[in-house]
Amino acid sequence: MPDYVGSVLLLLCALQVKHLFADFFLQTPKMLSGRCAYVHVGRAQHAGVHVIGSAIVFLLFGAPVMFILVLGALEWVVHFHIDFGKARFSERRKLNPQQPLFWQAMGSDQALHQLTYIAMAWAWVKYAAM
Repeated sequence: MPDYVGSVLLLLCALQVKHLFADFFLQTPKMLSGRCAYVHVGRAQHAGVHVIGSAIVFLLFGAPVMFILVLGALEWVVHFHIDFGKARFSERRKLNPQQPLFWQAMGSDQALHQLTYIAMAWAWVKYAAM
């Protein structure tokens, strides 16, 4: 097994913890209200919180600043659009937590975010890991 596998697993764990805090503890009412509008300052701020968290994680893992800036810009765009898609889908169908489709939408949203972290970890190994 390559030496970096342990580092990749630690990186993914750190991104998981970052995601937990950014998605479930650090969202403000402004970030949560009116999310089905495409131009939504709260969603932009929420995606920014994710980018800041990821930047801290990648700094701790020794990634170069330019790598972090590029990855951060990509993460912001992807996170913003995943959340917009879920919000629009949920709003159009008037979903609430009592409906199975609400949880399917929530699970799909979270799975897409997790796949994003796998792609970010791949990019770290390919372009930034020492």
